Formats: sequence, C-alpha cells, structure tokens
Amino acid sequence: MDLKQLSERIISDVRSGRREPSFAPNTYISREEASALAAVDDLDALCDAADLISRSLVGNTVDSCSIVNARSGLCGEDCKWCAQARRHHTGCETYEHLDEELIVDAGRRNAQAGIRRFSLVTSGRTLSDKDVDIFCHAYRRLADETGLYLCASMGLLNDDQLRRLADAGVKRYHCNMETSRRMFPTLCTTHTHNDKLRTIRAAKKAGMAVCSGGIIGMGETLDDRIDFAFELAEIDVDSVPMNILNPIPGTPLENTPLISEEDIIRTAALWRFILPAKSIRFAGGRMRLSLESMKRILHGGVNGVLMGDMLTTVSNDIASDKKLFAEADMKF
Repeated sequence: MDLKQLSERIISDVRSGRREPSFAPNTYISREEASALAAVDDLDALCDAADLISRSLVGNTVDSCSIVNARSGLCGEDCKWCAQARRHHTGCETYEHLDEELIVDAGRRNAQAGIRRFSLVTSGRTLSDKDVDIFCHAYRRLADETGLYLCASMGLLNDDQLRRLADAGVKRYHCNMETSRRMFPTLCTTHTHNDKLRTIRAAKKAGMAVCSGGIIGMGETLDDRIDFAFELAEIDVDSVPMNILNPIPGTPLENTPLISEEDIIRTAALWRFILPAKSIRFAGGRMRLSLESMKRILHGGVNGVLMGDMLTTVSNDIASDKKLFAEADMKF
C-alpha cells in the first residue's frame, strides 16, 4: 500500500467534496483499506501518512479543551469503566452541584492559560430541569466573563433541555458513544447506543456541534476500534476524544491489562484516515505514555488535547503540555 498516495487522495477528496458512493457515509476510505492500514508493519510510515492528512486538513494548532466536574458520583448507571457509578465502590468524591463561583473561577483560569474550550461535566444518566437551570446560570456567567468556547457533557438530556443550554451559550455538546456497537452491551446495560444517538441528534437539532468519542483498551479488538471510527464518521460528529482506559480499583475493569503504547499510536493514526477532517483529541489516560509516544501521536493524527485534571483522575499539568506542544512543532 502506498501510504503517501492514499493520504494525498484523501486530502484531495475532502477538499473537493468528492467521495466514492460505495464508501460508508462521510468516509473517504473503504473498510477494506482501513483493514489494510491496520496491518501495515511500518508504524512510523503509517503515522507520517496520518500526520500529512492532519496537518493538511486541520492544521498544526492544538485544539485545546478543559473540563470541570460539576456534579460528581452518585450515578445509577452501570458503565463498567466508570468510577462514579453508585454500584462501584471506588471512593470517589460525591456532590450534587459544584459551587458556581468555583465553576466561573475555573473558567477564568483556563481562559488565562490560553485554553480554548471549556466544559462542565455532570455524573448521572441525565439532569432534572432544576439542575439544567442551575448550570445554565453558570454558563451565562462564563459566556459574559470569559472568552471561552463553551461545551457541556450532561448525559441523555431531552430536546428542551438541550435548547436551553444552547440559549445559555453552550456551543458544543459532548456525548461519548464509548465503543463499537458490538462491544457496548458488554460494558453497559442501563442505557444503549441508540439512547446516545438520540441525544446527539437532539443536540444537533438544538444548533450545537457534537463531541463524541470513547475509550480504548476495554477488551475490544483493533477491528472494533476501526468499526467504531466508521460509526462516528456516519454520525458526523465534529470532535472525537480518544481516552485510554485507566483501570480504576473498585470498577469491574480494574484488572484489565493495559494496552501497549504501540497499540494506542496505531489506533490514533487509523482514526485520522477514517475521520480525516475531524478534531481528534487525546483525552484521559495519556499520563502513562512516554514523551516520545506523545510526540509520535501528535505527529500521527491527533490535533487536540484535553488539558488539566480529568473527572476522577489527574492529567499532565498545563505548563508541561505547552512544552510538549512546542517540542512537537504544534502551535498553542
């Protein structure tokens, strides 16, 4: 397989709007080509080709974002990876609402650090209308007092609740599909892939962009990850976070073996071929990677990074990330 030729074809097709009708919706390679890419022995060559696509179509400026845990724990869902599920005994902090002053202060600090996007994230299946009102008030203050691009990640909200968030200044809604349709029922039974799809469609209807990705390393195969990327392409999401499972003690996945750094690098490159013009962002779990692996990923298809603390784990500090971006020839 001529990787450079394939990359140049994808770039040309995206820019011209040309797409083979036999391909899956919103994709520029076939499933067979994706399988062939997965079998490429030369990982550096694969990453270089993915980097060519990324730099050509989304540039070399880091698409930065940060989150704050606005409601923690007490979740009734049974997602096997999650520290915040009530039925898992992880000892995570629990509270109903983070104080609004703390939320706005976090937003200001992120804006001052140069981070572009900022999201409130809440635990639980959904929110009550009263909860939505509380968080909408915080969003209006964030919109007035910071220059941040505002996002929300608040579960399976209904049409009216999503419209209210949009009216409060939220521009992008986050709802991870998490993993392939085949794998999802083995990891969560209290809601479905279709529940998430309904939420994503409602968010789009409300005028918001959509951020949706998932977690790798939960026992899925590389084929599952390829299928998952094609599923995200079909939904036509705008941003794709890639998390690496951090097996948390007290969850059903606590003893899951860690996937290799090579496996993570290869997955990121493959996703760039399948999702050539999307923002692919490295999110949770990256602290365990070596500096060289992080640089390879930033030169291998990934153009965005979730910075600062995650929900129940700690990430790289912002100063270290900025140094990494400079070394990887990425603008911030």
